[in-house]
Amino acid sequence: MTNRSCITLYNFFVYNSNFGPREGEEHKKILFFHPADTNIDTKIKAVGLSEAVVKFTETFSDKPCDALHTQKTRQVFLQPEKDFWMVMTVTIPKSETEKDGQTHIEYHEDDVQDSVYGAVLKQAYNMFKLFMGPFTSILKLTNVQHLMQRLDHFFPRYLQTLRLGQADIMEVHNGIQFLPLDKNTYLRIQCFINLIEATFSQVKYTAFLYNDQLVWSGLEQDDMRILYKYLTTSLFPTALESEMCRESPKSGGPLPPITSSSHFGKYVTGPQNLNDSNNLGKIPHIYVNTDTRYEELNLIAYRALSATVCLMVEPTSIPGFEWYKKIDAFLGPQLSTLASDISEQYSKRASLPSDQQFKYIYFNHMNLAQKTTIHNRKTLSAIISPEIVRLIADINASFVKTEDDAETVMKTVSDCWVVGKKSDQREFYVVINQKNANLIEINGKYNHMMVT
Repeated sequence: MTNRSCITLYNFFVYNSNFGPREGEEHKKILFFHPADTNIDTKIKAVGLSEAVVKFTETFSDKPCDALHTQKTRQVFLQPEKDFWMVMTVTIPKSETEKDGQTHIEYHEDDVQDSVYGAVLKQAYNMFKLFMGPFTSILKLTNVQHLMQRLDHFFPRYLQTLRLGQADIMEVHNGIQFLPLDKNTYLRIQCFINLIEATFSQVKYTAFLYNDQLVWSGLEQDDMRILYKYLTTSLFPTALESEMCRESPKSGGPLPPITSSSHFGKYVTGPQNLNDSNNLGKIPHIYVNTDTRYEELNLIAYRALSATVCLMVEPTSIPGFEWYKKIDAFLGPQLSTLASDISEQYSKRASLPSDQQFKYIYFNHMNLAQKTTIHNRKTLSAIISPEIVRLIADINASFVKTEDDAETVMKTVSDCWVVGKKSDQREFYVVINQKNANLIEINGKYNHMMVT
C-alpha cells in the first residue's frame, strides 16, 4: 500500500539584509516569518542560508536566484523591490511503500514546479501591495515597525488561503476571463459606466463583472489583474456563501418586474442595511498605480443578480450615508435590467454543445485574456490528470526561455496528445484524447481548431 503526501507550506519569510548588517543584529533583518512560533535561531539560520544562496548565485548570473532544490523541500525566491526578499519553502510530496517489512520513501520532486510556485509567491506580494502598498512606500511614510505590523496583519490570514496542491499553469498566467457580449450590450454597459462616473464625481475608476468574468475596467491592466484575482477567489465566493446562508425566496417562478423603487441591487462591500445609517459595513482599502501616482482608494462593490459594479473612490471623497443611498437608487434598477439582459445571452451561449474530445488553455499576453476548459469554473481545480497539467506548465516554462514563436507536440504514455503553441504574444495548449492517432492527424486537428 502506498501513501502519498501533499504539497504543504514549510515556511515563508520576508527580509532585508540592510536592517541587520552587524554581527549580533541578524534578527533585525527578519520582517516577517511563518510559522510565527519558530525558534529565533532557526529563523536567523533560514534567512542566512537564503542570503548565502542569493550572493553565491550572483557570481554566475545577472538574474536573481529563482529556486533552491533539496530532496525534501523546494525553496523559491522573489526580490519584489530593491533590497527586499521574499522566500517560500514547500515540501516535496513523498510516498511510502512497505516491502519485506521495510519502509521505502520516494520523493516526487517533479510534482513541484519552479515556475508555478514562483508565480504563487509573486501573487502573495501583489496581494499585499494591493491592500497594504509597496514595502518602500510604507517605509517612506512610516517606519520599519509599522511595515512589520502590516506584514503580520496580512500574511498569516493570506497564507491560510493558499491551495498549494492545486497550483498549476493558471498561477503562471494569472490571466483574466472576459465575457464576450454582442456590440449593443457592450455599448450599453460602457454608456452605463460613463453615466456613473459623470453623475458621481467621487468615483475615480469603475469595473464591471458578470459572475467571475470581466466586461469592463478603467484600471491599468496590472492593477486589474491583481484586483480580479481578489474579487473572483475571495470577495465574490465569500459574499455568495454568506448570501446562501440567509433565507432566500422560493425559486422557480419568474422574477418580479424591475422598477425604480424595486430592484435586486445590494452592496457587497458597503452598508448592508440602508436603514441603518450607523453601519457602513466593511469597505476595503486598495492601492493602485503604485509605480507612478500611488493612489489609495476605497473599493465599493455593488451587485444585482449576477452583475457586479466595482466603484473605486478616494477615501477623502466619500460623503455621508446619503451618498450610498443615492448610489443604490441609481445603480439598482439599471444594473438589475442589464444583468437580466446579459443573463439571456449567457444562457444561450452556455447551452451550445461543446466538443468533449479535447480540452484547452488559451492566454493572451497583450490583454491578459485567459480561457480554460481544463479547469472547473467554480473550484478552479483541474479536471484532467495532474501529470498532464504539469506537462503543460513544463511546455510553458520552455516557451519563456525564448522570445521566438514555438510549438511543441507530445504524446503521453496513456495515448493522450498535448500540443502547445506560442505565437504573436499568445499561448494555446490543447489536450487531445484520441488513441491510435498519428502526428499528422493530431497536427491537422490542432490547425482546424486554430482556424475555428
